[in-house]
Amino acid sequence: MDYIKLIDKYYADSPELREVLLTHSRQVADRALRIVDAHPEWVRDGLVDRQFIEEAAMLHDIGIIFCDAPKIHCVGPHKYIEHGYLGAELLRREGLEKHALVAERHTGTGITIEQVEREELPIPERDYCPQSLEEKIICYADKFYSKSHLGEEVALSKVKANIWRYGHDAVLRWQQLVELCGEKLA
Repeated sequence: MDYIKLIDKYYADSPELREVLLTHSRQVADRALRIVDAHPEWVRDGLVDRQFIEEAAMLHDIGIIFCDAPKIHCVGPHKYIEHGYLGAELLRREGLEKHALVAERHTGTGITIEQVEREELPIPERDYCPQSLEEKIICYADKFYSKSHLGEEVALSKVKANIWRYGHDAVLRWQQLVELCGEKLA
């Protein structure tokens, strides 16, 4: 699957946003691939498809084109929180169901149906927490890279502070992701 060709299909008229998407997604993909490479047993045991990790990491934010976030050149009509499910819908139309699940479930440490209801989020009422090992790896890797500060890695202390804003359950999910990915974080 040629993810650049797919991105170009939707981002050809938005070169600045395309660059934001590609730069951020490449950072996420590279970190996710380093995590996979540190766990060769996952590939050996068929738990992770390395090629899929790269593709899905490069496409996880494809839905940002539909959202309003001028600081990163997004001029769509939707709220930014919607980019996951909107990207998933786009990927499903392209016949990429497994990739769609990554797009849908990567926001924060996942969004529970209880959060959707309690916070009256403008997204369809369902669970958006990563389920598969591949989804979890990409969700985790995504937390270290901002689209508004391209090329920089977000400090762990800032990642933790960002996650604390979403409550105790989000922090517990983060701790599980840290354990799962096995990175040595200060």
